[in-house]
Amino acid sequence: MNIEEFREYCINKPEVTEEFPFDETTLVFKVAGKMFALTALKGDLTINLKCEPEKAIELREKYNCVVPGYHMNKKHWNTVMVDGSVPDELLREWIDRSYLLIVSGLPNKLRNSLKKNKT
Repeated sequence: MNIEEFREYCINKPEVTEEFPFDETTLVFKVAGKMFALTALKGDLTINLKCEPEKAIELREKYNCVVPGYHMNKKHWNTVMVDGSVPDELLREWIDRSYLLIVSGLPNKLRNSLKKNKT
């Protein structure tokens, strides 16, 4: 997966916006105003993804390319170095999981709106 594929995958999810809230090189993807993924536009591709705390630890132990979230709450965020050591399908699964984790915490009205927009 490269930066363009990552961006395209994230932005095509229902109600996702992209922003640069921190600086001009940190691209952030949000759903309903809440971050679920971010990446730096410079250097090697790394992505930060939200994760359930137990799953975050499990992924860090299993994959060398997964480390505690850089500049993030390390309990809830992982940084993934996209170095080819995990298949793109697995990266997409982790992105989906991050997105759904945010969606699951939204009020029912917003969640239901997202479900309707998905079809």
